Amino acid sequence: MYQVNDISGAIGLMGVSLVLLGTWPVVLAVLERRGRLPQHTYLDYSITNFLAALLIAFAFGQIGPDTPNTPNFLTQLTPQDNWPSILFAMSGGIFNGLGTLATQYGWAFVGLSVTEVMASSLKVVIGTTLNYYLDGRMNKAWILFPGVGCFLIAACLGSLVHSSNSADNQEKLSSAMVNNRNTNGGTAIEELSKHHLVKDQPKDCVEEKPDVPQAATAVEKLEAGTADFLVDLEGKRSIKALGSNTFLGLAIVSFAGVSYSLFSPAFNLATNDQWHTLKEGVPHLVVYTAFFYYSLACFAIGIILNIWFLYHPMVGVPRSSLTAYLNDWKGRDLALLAGMVCGLGNAFQFMAGQAAGYAAADAVQALPLVSTVWGILLFGEYRRSSRRTYTLLGSMLFIFVVAMVVLMASSAHRKPL
Repeated sequence: MYQVNDISGAIGLMGVSLVLLGTWPVVLAVLERRGRLPQHTYLDYSITNFLAALLIAFAFGQIGPDTPNTPNFLTQLTPQDNWPSILFAMSGGIFNGLGTLATQYGWAFVGLSVTEVMASSLKVVIGTTLNYYLDGRMNKAWILFPGVGCFLIAACLGSLVHSSNSADNQEKLSSAMVNNRNTNGGTAIEELSKHHLVKDQPKDCVEEKPDVPQAATAVEKLEAGTADFLVDLEGKRSIKALGSNTFLGLAIVSFAGVSYSLFSPAFNLATNDQWHTLKEGVPHLVVYTAFFYYSLACFAIGIILNIWFLYHPMVGVPRSSLTAYLNDWKGRDLALLAGMVCGLGNAFQFMAGQAAGYAAADAVQALPLVSTVWGILLFGEYRRSSRRTYTLLGSMLFIFVVAMVVLMASSAHRKPL
């Protein structure tokens, strides 16, 4: 199999992984904002995410000599009494699948930028701490844990950014309603705002949409950050979050962050067997085999849950069906692309982690910086917000950058187990 043996190669993989893992959430967020049901999107995403694991396993896992200590991918698929490591890898995939699923709903409630920052911060606070002890405290604790503390501060600032931005949006809508209340007895903005601020019951996705959203047709081009823009966006998107409980969005993102925090330690156990669950003479899972089982479990949990959510949706998302999903080709290409991008990003992160240590590989958790740039440029997030929101946002990103630099400075070479 192919192995990355030098630090420069590992750093290069981290850089590529950072860009990929910061980009795929943007693609899925675009689809949600266009009105595609998250169940449909995640089913497509799951397919190519697993295909990426197969591509990596056959492309890199079969290169080079097949030795007893470093067997090739296909060799390790044969029975070798390594089921404990397989279970660790699959549990990591389940945790990642649950985190990704929750994240997709969190984007609508909290916003792309804050969701990625909070989820990544929680992952580092919990996951990096676990990896520190799993790897025999190989990292410099006096550097590592101040960096972890910075991530925790960034997560707290993220919740404040969300609360402040939500208050800004409500103020924009209220001001627009007051200013136009006496014009022709009410406006499209007021009717739309009332329509979306009332919690609707889940509807069938094949129902004819109500004839309320007319503001979008009245305004050809809406400026990001205005009340018209917010209402028009809420009319198009598949997850109706306008006027929702702030704590619901934060709870979803917190669940995603905790789930994300467990997949890296599980993968670490699968490839390095720190708990000595394998019998003597049984080789550790190579990173490609572990990633295959990891992705297989992620694929299974994604397919099972989202087929269930087709008929029993969450948070007011319309009901759908397997037939409706199969016939929904609008945006399928982007969903498939997102799955492939995420799969390759995860693979490169694990390849780099096995070479330079999983603490160093956690540097890819700077992905919210990439997602935030995309969110501001593509979606107009935080446009026309208050000075308080801008101050909190800038502070959050600054602390996040500091945390990543400190975390990278704590990395060290992995010692043989």
